[in-house]
Amino acid sequence: MKVLIVEDEHRIATALQKGLKQERFAVDVAYDGASGYDLASVETYDVIVLDLMLPKMDGISVCKKLREGGNHTPILMLTAKNQVRDRVSGLDAGADDYLSKPFAFEELLARVRALTRRPQKMTETTLKVSDLTLDPKSFEVTRAGKSVQLSSKEFALLEYFMRNPNTILSKEQLISHVWNYDADILPNTVEVYVKKLREKIDVPFADKEPLLHTIRGFGYKLGV
Repeated sequence: MKVLIVEDEHRIATALQKGLKQERFAVDVAYDGASGYDLASVETYDVIVLDLMLPKMDGISVCKKLREGGNHTPILMLTAKNQVRDRVSGLDAGADDYLSKPFAFEELLARVRALTRRPQKMTETTLKVSDLTLDPKSFEVTRAGKSVQLSSKEFALLEYFMRNPNTILSKEQLISHVWNYDADILPNTVEVYVKKLREKIDVPFADKEPLLHTIRGFGYKLGV
């Protein structure tokens, strides 16, 4: 899953970036509203963590402009202010949730996870495709009841596949959601990671139907 942090306080932004990366998120950071708006307009994110008070363009303006442009990425708005009118202004601008500073990272993480869940996943935390399961909280992956050990990037890639089951995903879509904006991605990077993933979720289960499929000329699909 991929998160954009728009926060002008470098200490906070760095701490959030580090914490979210440890939780297997791909993370981009912008330090002013204009840069945040530009990134959100050209990149695809699963959640935007947006500070209210920003240089160049404040959070309310960024949120309004994104919504007016048809961008419906879930937005968690941060602010040092804790007055009702500030919360109302953020929500009225199109924000999906609101968190006042100071806050515990665990609460922000819980809110980010809640925003990444699709409606059909609201009542369950574990993702499941056939006999393959993935728990985003514990980072546990199993197939047919057997544990599957994945690297951080393999886990992030599989999670994105499992949130979009039976959907053909292009290399560009996978790169956009799983890798950071400034990551040095080689042309065959996705192929390498898909191969690694297949060797862990399909190859050891020869008696089962393969789940990860290559759709030549289009991309990849996870499903039966």
